[in-house]
This record gives sequence, C-alpha cells and structure tokens, in this order.
Amino acid sequence: MKNVFFILTLTLLFSSFSAFAQNDEELKTVEIDSTLLKPYTIDPLRPAKAAFLSALVPGLGQVYNKKYWKVPIVYGAMGFSLYNYSFNNTEYHKYRDAYKDVLAGRPLTGELSGFDADRLVRAQKFHQRNRDLSMLITIGLYALQIVDANVDAHLAQFNVNGNLAIKPQLQQNQIDYKHNLGLTLNYNF
Repeated sequence: MKNVFFILTLTLLFSSFSAFAQNDEELKTVEIDSTLLKPYTIDPLRPAKAAFLSALVPGLGQVYNKKYWKVPIVYGAMGFSLYNYSFNNTEYHKYRDAYKDVLAGRPLTGELSGFDADRLVRAQKFHQRNRDLSMLITIGLYALQIVDANVDAHLAQFNVNGNLAIKPQLQQNQIDYKHNLGLTLNYNF
C-alpha cells in the first residue's frame, strides 16, 4: 500500500513540473482586430418559439434548436413512462374487476383464482399508485423537454468570443515561494 502511495505521489509530482515551464513566445499577446469578429444577432423570440414548438409537439423545439440527438431521448423517456401508465392501468382494472366479482359472490378463474379480497385490494392500490406516478412522471418529462428547448435557445444566443475569457493563472508567492492557483477574468475592448 505504501508503494502505491509513493508511486502515485511521484507521478503527481513529476507531472506537475510541466505546468511551471513557460516560453517567452507564450507570453506574447496577440492583437485581434474587432472588425474581423463575426457579428451576431439576438433574436428575442427564438426561445419562446422553441418552447412553443416543444409544447406543441414534444421534441420539435429540440429540432428547431438543431439538437437532433435529444429527440430520441425525449421520445424514449416519455414513451417508457406512457407504457408504464398503460400497463399499470390495465392491471388495475383487472384486479378491480376481480374484486367486484368476489363481492358479487362469483368465483375467480384463471391466474386470479387463489386471490382473496384483501390481496385484490392491495394489488389494486399498488397498480393505481404506480399508474398515477407514471402519469406524473410523463407530465414532468413533458415540462422538462419544454424547459430544455427554451434554455437551449437562450444559450445559443450567448456571446462566446475571444474578448471575454476566464483562464487559470499560476503565480508564485514572493514570501514563501509557493505557487498559488487562481482564475483571471479578462475582458478586451
């Protein structure tokens, strides 16, 4: 165990030395002509349109945002939840009808022949709870894909260019000569 710790410490120690080395070429700044930057337009209706399309047809807002890979995820999640709703609804009605037959004095046949009234009531409650939970999950996934389309359309308009940058910076402390790691926020005019 000590050998593993020693090897891991040496690996981390020797891999960090390359971070301290700098060339004079790296310290030169590059001037960027602001006229060469591509202009971007902000369409304030784009997020609303993406959310509207996504509410109209699930996944259409993702297609509008050109995030095609999200569409199978949306349909898969909602389809699985709707399948669970349908399955639990069918089972709930099967146990409910069997319980009505027991109350009416008719004998149960088939797979439910060994069930008593208490067991049928518990099976009804179980499948009713799972059916309702599946519907809540479906509604939640529907709302989530609308929010996803809206947020994605907002972020597509976010200005990402070279004028605004957050870069890690390593400085040596002049008192104890230890290195301090920090973040710098640079904005070029």
